[in-house]
Amino acid sequence: MKSMAWRDFFALVVSIGVVGLGLGATMPLTALTLDGRGVGTDVIGMITAVSALGILAASPFVSRAVGRYGARATMLGAVWAASLATIAMQCTDSLLAWSVLRFVFGGAMGVLFTIGEAWVNRLAPADSRGKVVAMYTTSFTFFQLIGPALVAAFNHKIAWSFAACGLLFLLALPGLMLISNSGPEQDAEEANAPGVKWTLILPRMPMIVLGAAFFALFDTLALSLLPLYAMRHGISTELALLSATVVLVGDTGLQFALGWMADRYGRARVHAGCGVAVCLLLPLLPFAVHTPWLWWTVLLLGAAAGGIYMLALVACGERFTGLPLTSASAIVNATWGVTSGGGPLLTGVLMQSVGVNALPVVMWVCAAVFVGSAVWEKRRGI
Repeated sequence: MKSMAWRDFFALVVSIGVVGLGLGATMPLTALTLDGRGVGTDVIGMITAVSALGILAASPFVSRAVGRYGARATMLGAVWAASLATIAMQCTDSLLAWSVLRFVFGGAMGVLFTIGEAWVNRLAPADSRGKVVAMYTTSFTFFQLIGPALVAAFNHKIAWSFAACGLLFLLALPGLMLISNSGPEQDAEEANAPGVKWTLILPRMPMIVLGAAFFALFDTLALSLLPLYAMRHGISTELALLSATVVLVGDTGLQFALGWMADRYGRARVHAGCGVAVCLLLPLLPFAVHTPWLWWTVLLLGAAAGGIYMLALVACGERFTGLPLTSASAIVNATWGVTSGGGPLLTGVLMQSVGVNALPVVMWVCAAVFVGSAVWEKRRGI
């Protein structure tokens, strides 16, 4: 990793980490504020889902914006958009206005994630891509984990809480300004290109897309419905809420080890292994839920599921360069927007109609499809 541009890498990692901090604080603050106003959970869920729609809506335009304005300028604009949209939520109680602002916020997040993921892949040397991308994803998840703790510590102590969260995003600006004025585009010809057709990119990334889809579903369900699943099995509210935290700790703490394994033993092998691990662990949930093994189960689930997403980003860097890499990252984030918006809705309906054990069943089916895509890619030589 000696040949990597370390200044650019650390500036990017810190900047995206700060974005994760703001995101981690804004999401629970929005839900708590709406709940305090007496808004129903259905409306809260819809306003939350609007952010996912914003990610989806922004995805087709990211590579074109990067080609025209450059990666750094596009990210700076997205940080300002996220900050101003969050601050504006302090100035109105209108649910319609909040929906529009959350849509803008989601679009800004989509831009930042797409460019950040493509950029870190461009910086990473081929022989250590797994470790480098793992450091990037670990930083983001760690800072995102701190966000809810900030809300818990300062809720009702700061009068202008949304304004404070909006200002958090601006802390990413100095880091972005330190990065050299280059990005995922690699030459003048690509920089002036109008964009890259997704139809040329998508057939080369079935495992990547399905890996992103699985983790988007897993991440959203772990934070929203996993605590409810535990409570329905008789676990106290405090311990049930802890289950989501343990998942994030597993995701945060073991990513570098998985990245190291990918560099040493091959990304495809470790990637498929993470999928198999998830398929083996999920059926244990109903049996482990009343035992101390529950925490080890969800810890390892968080690590393996996070590894599926992290290694999907590594695979993007292996297969694409330049603006095609940005387009591939945009497809990953569009997949995230679709799955994180629709997945919890479907799972919630199944849990209500079939039973709470529908939660691990839905996760298992999605993980099994991902493993199937790994087998298919190996046979096709992709």
